[in-house]
Amino acid sequence: MNRTEKMEAKLEQRGISRRQFLKYCGVIAGAIGLGPAFGPKVYEALAAGPRPPVIWLHMAECTGCTEAVLRTSEPSFEQVILDTISLEYHETLMATAGEDATAAQTAAADMYQGNFFCVVEGAIPTADDGIYGMVGGKTMLSIAQDVCTKAKAIIALGNCASYGGLPAAWPNPTGAQGVETALGSLIANIPVVNLPGCPPNPINFVGTLANYLLMGSLPALDADGRPQFAYGQTVHSLCPYRERESRCLEDDGCKGKQCHNNCPSIKFNDSTSFPMQAGHPCIGCSEPDFWDRFTPFYVEQEGSGESDDHSTGYVDD
Repeated sequence: MNRTEKMEAKLEQRGISRRQFLKYCGVIAGAIGLGPAFGPKVYEALAAGPRPPVIWLHMAECTGCTEAVLRTSEPSFEQVILDTISLEYHETLMATAGEDATAAQTAAADMYQGNFFCVVEGAIPTADDGIYGMVGGKTMLSIAQDVCTKAKAIIALGNCASYGGLPAAWPNPTGAQGVETALGSLIANIPVVNLPGCPPNPINFVGTLANYLLMGSLPALDADGRPQFAYGQTVHSLCPYRERESRCLEDDGCKGKQCHNNCPSIKFNDSTSFPMQAGHPCIGCSEPDFWDRFTPFYVEQEGSGESDDHSTGYVDD
């Protein structure tokens, strides 16, 4: 039985048909710019072996990026990602802890040196030699310096890992920085893919891996290190409500014209919705310095008060 047949057998055991998985692969293919018709090619890429090893580091973050990825359900993160990659280390998901977990991280980085993908979630505190972020008695900065420098490529998942995010907001007493800024010349020869968002869309994460498995290379990036397939257009240009004055939220503080992301086309929670569809303005969370640059996130309407209903009252139509 080859790997594709084994994968199909596992999916069948978990109640996922080949048809369902192909539909999911079609979404991935569309996201990376190939079109849904290339779903079978993505399927083949995800099923082909060997699985690329992944070490997933948690820095100064809220684990929201992991939570977003875990929310994929048809099929689930477990059913797809854990059968597609070899997840060697992930603090939130692994059963072991303490010294055993630290030993597993070190062993994996050494064993797969030059061949693993390092996913970094969260900003890296750098002030005072990084003492404001510690894991297992080591600074997050020293862990990143050790593990990231051994990686084949780095995926900075979320705005915090990409550009510093909330931890880097003024006055930033911990000196929090995104991966590229924090490690600088240490990773000059290692490709870094930024997948900003708060949280990022899991389809864009899977799409980045699928691009590598399918093409043998990481996706083309924009000037801010983001995949062009996901961040090549502004949120406003993709928003279905942009031409409807009664629905556009620009006057309520929406940053869609300044923010680059595919939220309106890919959506979240298995394509259920996205912020503007739910009546919430874009806050610019996939842009550099989004916290300081885009606050205040909302524009208070004239005559509003604490007793007023501040919701937009919009419903999807």
